[in-house]
Parts: sequence; structure tokens; C-alpha cells
Amino acid sequence: MARKAEPHIHPLTPAQTWWLLATGIAAYLPLAPQVPPWLAVVAAGAFAWRAALAWRRQPLPPRWLLILVTLAGTAGVLVQFRTLFGQQAGVALLLVFMALKQLEARAPRDGLAVVLLAYFLTLAQFFEDQSIPVAATMLGTVLVATAALANLTDAHGSPLRLFRLAGAMLLQAVPFMLILFILFPRVQGPLWGLPRDAYSGLTGLSDTMAPGMINNLSQSDAIAFRVKFDGPVPPKKEMYWRGPVLSLLDGRTWRPGIATRASELPYTPVPTSPTYAYTVTLEPHNKPWLFALELPENVPPDAFRTSDFQLHARKPVRERLRYPITSHTQVVQDEENNSTLAAARRLPAGLNPRTQEIGAGWTADGSSAERRVERAIDFMRRQQLVYTLRPPLTGTHVADEFLFEHKRGFCEHFAAAFVVLMRSTGVPARVVTGYQGGEHNPVDDTWVIRQSDAHAWAEVWLDGRGWVRVDPTATSAPARIEENLAAAVPAGDPLPFLAGQGLDWLRDLRFRWWAINNAWNQWVLGFNPERQLELLSRLGMDSPDWRKMAAWLAGLTGLVLLLLATTMLWRRPHLDRAQRQWLRATHRLEKRGLPRRAWEGPQDYADRVAAELPAAANDIRAIAALYAGLRYGKALPNSLVTLRQRVAAFKP
Repeated sequence: MARKAEPHIHPLTPAQTWWLLATGIAAYLPLAPQVPPWLAVVAAGAFAWRAALAWRRQPLPPRWLLILVTLAGTAGVLVQFRTLFGQQAGVALLLVFMALKQLEARAPRDGLAVVLLAYFLTLAQFFEDQSIPVAATMLGTVLVATAALANLTDAHGSPLRLFRLAGAMLLQAVPFMLILFILFPRVQGPLWGLPRDAYSGLTGLSDTMAPGMINNLSQSDAIAFRVKFDGPVPPKKEMYWRGPVLSLLDGRTWRPGIATRASELPYTPVPTSPTYAYTVTLEPHNKPWLFALELPENVPPDAFRTSDFQLHARKPVRERLRYPITSHTQVVQDEENNSTLAAARRLPAGLNPRTQEIGAGWTADGSSAERRVERAIDFMRRQQLVYTLRPPLTGTHVADEFLFEHKRGFCEHFAAAFVVLMRSTGVPARVVTGYQGGEHNPVDDTWVIRQSDAHAWAEVWLDGRGWVRVDPTATSAPARIEENLAAAVPAGDPLPFLAGQGLDWLRDLRFRWWAINNAWNQWVLGFNPERQLELLSRLGMDSPDWRKMAAWLAGLTGLVLLLLATTMLWRRPHLDRAQRQWLRATHRLEKRGLPRRAWEGPQDYADRVAAELPAAANDIRAIAALYAGLRYGKALPNSLVTLRQRVAAFKP
């Protein structure tokens, strides 16, 4: 039995090959920094190899060689990630496949696989970063891939024509994108498990404090969180954003004490104290704590408060979080756990002996705790301590060296030394870390708190008042509290780039960028189920649920399809009556296996048909002559009627 002949497959044209290369490179470049260096080099080598073959018009490598290279690349991914599944390993493997597919693509159907892989890898760019620049890069990659897809069906299209077609297709998709974005049920949680492993390298406050830790963090311009006040705004010097509380001193390092969950508010707000309502948009930092002005009244959703006044999320903050909160500036705490107070008095034996000796001398006269706090502040002020971003290295006795020797330090040195002084007098004290101040963005009226605003201060226990904030940094650098970091440090200290002076024009641009970025975060990346339901309610959808959303989705999608179809039909070129008759005749010949070629005019086509079908030669030549006269020349008055009759009787 004879084998059925396989249909002829047209090979890729040189133009199609270059379009596929451009698509692969556009998808590869944004992902190259995210994959292991060896893999980025292998993929780049595959693209260069294919470009060299296309430039020299040489044949593709044999399949056995490609199979070996593919197996080697797969083995490399397996060794690198210990798996072939998951986010990072999956993206790396697909990148290898797309690069090597370039060396195997021979026909348009192979090109289609390259384009589809490029589309998926374009989506993978969002796995690591979801910022506006990344979205713009993704849009550019999609535009190139769509133009390559159009080139697979129109091999001779010019680049300008293909880009225009791709742009028109993407613009037509925008209404559907908006409808799906607004009405498709939102999934709570990050994309494809993100960011389980994407935020392992994020910087932010730690749950420990040693000399130099906050100092290093304060040289970063990265945004920690944004705040939008709903009403009055506190003075900048009162903006203390509370974070981890550190009660245990282990040598040079401060660590958290034992804090329990507080089911009720562990303090009583003073009725006459100012109250501030605001919304925090917290950047992911891979830690559980949340930040709020001292001291918060309510607890955000999926969070809890602790006995040392911290706010904790139930899981590490691995995606951008938005929560409303209300804070009081003055509170009273009547009692505290005895074990907590005992831990807040404890000092390691033999550590910082000179500081402990000074503090112990203030207890002889039986002065009150308030008086001992005043003495400690006066003592630190008399020491003429220097607030600097370049503190010298310290040894074991950090407080002694800071207070009596080099006298230069950052906020953690001030806070730690003050707490050691207080504990040596018997007054319970602890270190609080967080952020202080912020920068007001007048463009969107938000406050931006950056890592450079990281700060450490102290709390002391005073009977009848509870835990009271004391910021010893203000003894030497009040400008740090009242203004900003740049106003407090000595000239020549390293500062974040945008914290320097004389950059007002650049700061104005930054404010505008921050406002745009904040809107992107709030309404695109932060468009969670709650915001979706809120928006749908504003749009008039009462009690929106998945049934109503599905009905609206189907209705609006159908309406947009109808509008697009109507527009396309309206803009379709209308055929004149002579052309319709000519197309009827050529359609009949096409069924006989004689389609008209794109370059053939009526007479040339009629001559070719006459040679193939001699019996129909007179009819087709007459029809072609009538059509040519009506279309391009001077036709007789009854030519259209004669053409219609000839075509009606034409049966090749």
C-alpha cells in the first residue's frame, strides 16, 4: 500500500528567521540577570550561533547535536536548582528551550512555538518585579512577539507594517484587558506562589540590633512604606513608626524579649490626646512586623498586637500590604508584668563597667525614676557626643567606648548607651527600633518613609505613666528628629544620593515618580478582592458576587466584540459590481484547482486558464475582457449586464 504523501511545508524565510531571533532576544534580555550566569551565557551563545547561521545562509545543526545540547542544558538546570519544577527552575528551563528552539526552527509552525514561549517568558518577568519599568519592558516584548507572529503569516510584510498591525491588535485587546481586570474574580495572594523565594534578599529592619546595623540601613534610598493621612497630620518630630522592641542584651547585640499576644489594648489612650487616622502601604520585607505611629488603637486584618505594643502579621510580609489604622500620641499603662520589668533591668555581668558605675551612683540619694532619666539625658548632653554615619568600630564594651572614648555614634549607639545607663540605676528600660519622620510628597499628599529613616530610641518604665518614650539622639542631634538625616550628620558623611542638598529639581521629579508609582501600587498591583468589591459597588453593582460579575463580564465582552466587528465590517472595502462578478468566476476556477495568483492580471490569468481548460477558453477570455474594460478601460453601455450573464452561465 502506497504511503500518503506528506503535505509540503514551506521553510522559514530569512526575514521570519530574524523576526524570531528578535523575539527570543527581547524575551531573554530582561530575564538574563535573574538566571545563573552560566545559563545566561549558554542562551546568548545559542542566539549568536543562530544569527551567524542566518547571516551566512548556512544550514541548521543536526538534530542529534541539538538533542545533546538540550540534555546538557536540562542537566545543568537540575544541578543548579535540584529540581526541574518551581518558579526559578521552570523559568530557567524554558529559557534554555526557547534559545535552542531557534536552532531547530525550520518551518512557521516551529516559529509559532518560539513566539508562544516568548509570551510565557514575558509573563515570567513579573515573577521577580512588578514595577512600572518592568511592565513597559513586557509591553515592548509583547509588541515584538506579536509582530513576529504576524510575520509568520505575511512573510513579505515590511517591519513598519508588521509593527502597525501588532500595535492595532494590542489596542483592540485593551478593552478586553480592562474588563477582565475589573470583573474577573481576584485571587487573594501572589502570582504563582510569589514571593516565596523572591524576597529572600530584601533589606529592612532586623529583629536584632548591633553597632552598625541601622547605620548601614540608613544609607539606602529604598522605600519602606507610604502613609496617607485621613485628616490632621502629626508634627514630623512626633512621627515615630514603631517596629521591633529589643529587651535582651547579649554582649554587643540587642534581641527581642518574651512578648505575648495581647487580646485587649494593653494601654489606655488619654482622651484629650491627639488622634491620627491614616492608611499604611507597606513594602514587602519578609518579616512579620507591621509599622504604625505610636501608639496604635486598632489592629489591621490578619494581624495581632503583642504585650510590648508591637503589631505583627500572622505571616511574613511577602507582598505589598495596605491597612488602615488609628493611633494616639498619649497613653497610660497602669501595670506591667513583673518578669517583663525584671528583664528590662537586667545587665550582663562585667559588661560596660564604667557606664554601670555612673548609673549606680545616681541611686544613692533615692531619687525618683523621672529624676534619673533627667540625669542620664544631662550626662549624655555634657559628653558632647557626635551623631555621625561614620562611627568608629567598637569592642566588647560598646556603651563605655561610646560615652567615654570616641564619643561618636549613630542612633543605635545613643539608644543602647542610654538603656544601659537606665538599667544601671534600676529603672526598667528597653530599645525600640523602627523609623522616624518621613518625607512629604506634595504631588499625591502622601508621606514616604524610606530605609534611610530607620531609627532607634528608648523606652523607660515610670510608675503611674507606663512605658514612656525617650529619644537620646535628640541630646546631640535634634535636627535628626525635627528635620531629617541630612540636616543632622556632619559635613562629609555619606548620605543617600537623593538626601543631599542642591537637588531640588531631582527631588521634584522623584516626587512625581513616587506619586505615579504609588497609584500603580494602589490600583494595579494592590487591586485585591476587597478593592475590587469596593470599586464595583461604586460603579453601581449592588452586593457584587461571582454570578453578577460573570454576567457583567459576558455582557460587556460581547458588547465590545459586537462594536469591534461592526467597525471592521464598516471599514471593509466595498466591492463594485464588476469586481463581484469577476470574483464569482475566479472562485469557480479555484474549485477546479486553478486559483488566481496575486501578481496575475485578468488577461494573464485568462490565458493560463485557457491553456489548462481549452473547453472554457472562449468563456474565460470573454469574461476577463469584459471585466478589464469595466475596471480599467472604457466599457460599452451594456457591458455589466453582459458580464453578469456570462458569469452566470460559466461552468468550467
